[in-house]
Amino acid sequence: MMKIDNSLALDALNNKKFTLSGDDKKLKEQTDQFEAFLIKKVLDISLKTENPLFGKDAGDKIYSSMYNDTFSKAISGDIGFSQMLFDFLKERNNLITAPTNTLKF
Repeated sequence: MMKIDNSLALDALNNKKFTLSGDDKKLKEQTDQFEAFLIKKVLDISLKTENPLFGKDAGDKIYSSMYNDTFSKAISGDIGFSQMLFDFLKERNNLITAPTNTLKF
């Protein structure tokens, strides 16, 4: 059986220390917030049934929404969608801002 050394990838994932420029940090924050938004929407839809954590009172919808919001923000950036979106937008921006070779006739 062949063993694959994935220690470098695991170290990069566990450290989560990226050296990003100012614009890249802003973009990463936005993609993390977008991922949190998507996670919250999924939680809101999937947890529509009565949650035993929250009782039936006037504020149960508020507490449930606050719980989903906090939970989605806590796990945003760890799912991978944020990083995938960041990489896509970064690459697209690099393609747009890259100098083009023009042919002269």
